[in-house]
Amino acid sequence: MNDIKVGLIGFGNIGAGVVKLLQENAELIRGKVGTGIFLSRIADLDITTDRGVTVAPGILTTRVDDIFDDPEISVVIELIGGYEPAKTFVLKAIEKGKHIVTANKALLALHGAEIYAAAARKGVEVQFEAAVGGGIPVLTAIKGNMAANNFGSVIGILNGTCNYILTRMTQEGADFTDVLTAAKELGYAEPDPTFDIEGVDTAHKLALLVSLCFGTKIDFNTIYTEGISHISGLDVKFANDFGYRIKLLAIGKLSDGQIEARVHPTMIPLHNPLAEVNGVFNAIRLTGDFVGPVMFYGRGAGQNPTASAIVGDLIGLARTMQAGAGRRMAPLGFLDGEIKTIPLKPMAAITSKYMLRFSVLDKPGVLASIAGSLGTHGISIESMVQSAHQDGDATPVPIVIKTHEALEGAVQSALEEIDRNDIICEKTVFIRIEDNLE
Repeated sequence: MNDIKVGLIGFGNIGAGVVKLLQENAELIRGKVGTGIFLSRIADLDITTDRGVTVAPGILTTRVDDIFDDPEISVVIELIGGYEPAKTFVLKAIEKGKHIVTANKALLALHGAEIYAAAARKGVEVQFEAAVGGGIPVLTAIKGNMAANNFGSVIGILNGTCNYILTRMTQEGADFTDVLTAAKELGYAEPDPTFDIEGVDTAHKLALLVSLCFGTKIDFNTIYTEGISHISGLDVKFANDFGYRIKLLAIGKLSDGQIEARVHPTMIPLHNPLAEVNGVFNAIRLTGDFVGPVMFYGRGAGQNPTASAIVGDLIGLARTMQAGAGRRMAPLGFLDGEIKTIPLKPMAAITSKYMLRFSVLDKPGVLASIAGSLGTHGISIESMVQSAHQDGDATPVPIVIKTHEALEGAVQSALEEIDRNDIICEKTVFIRIEDNLE
């Protein structure tokens, strides 16, 4: 078979990693595929900056059309990120009959349906293993070896920046702002970390996981998304006192014909394996009806892990082309006509346990007032911690309550009522608890 010729759009850090991997492991790849995989063209606005890898001068171009117009290029890798011009480039490559490999979770979370439909019309594949979990091969497993299972849940730690921040807050008692600053200095956080710390990046990835696991279309904008910027050292301490660790979780569940899709800080038991996922590492826990619980763990970002996933997709496409098949697998693993619309459960209808941290004036009747409001809304108290008051100290004191399972809507209503009381000194913090991650 002739060598597979590839075009790369975007020659940043990840693109350089792809070049490096294809060069250093060329013989290994040939031995596994039976043919070579070569970059014929690399398009980027900047083709002069040293990326730490060597490519022939004729390969580099500032004209992306040089890739689209080359009939020998059969696969296009998109690594520029974002929505536009990435969407335009991907659709143009598909229209030219070229397979797509991308790490662009944001693009697929918002425009995946349009891209997948275009690929189906042209009989080409869209592969995106690197879009979720970096080098962790979770998407391939969902579509491949685990494809015979009905999935009940997918739960993950999907953002290394947030996990690094929460790990240091937990282990060192550090302040959120200080750790975020350190994360930027170490390159673990972007100069503008909003997408990471406010949960948007995690929600993009959850949208893909939900679609793959449950065979459904999901509007990214309907995913409940809450970040970690409001989590304090006090919250981390009290969570530990109750026997939990705080993680930013992506939670997808299918039950009673409805999907839960939500991203938020979550308290998980110390004995749960997800509680031990620290630093910049990611983990994804799947539950299938036959396989049971399975957990994937590894580096969720970075040049080498992401390049590994991208080149893995290239190898899969090379094998498909060797077999003479234009399109071996639909992007979501389901036949195109089998993708269903499954209703999303409203956030107010989910049930959970909660840790509630009240900042109150230390005066008689405070606890009775809070407990009364909770009880009125059907929320029962499982346990409580009340900090001691120092005589003569007029500063607010925290009261921390762990509830039994309750409806989200009831908790929100109760807190709105409680926070209007003049005994409350600042807005109440509440964190959801997941005791049962099955």
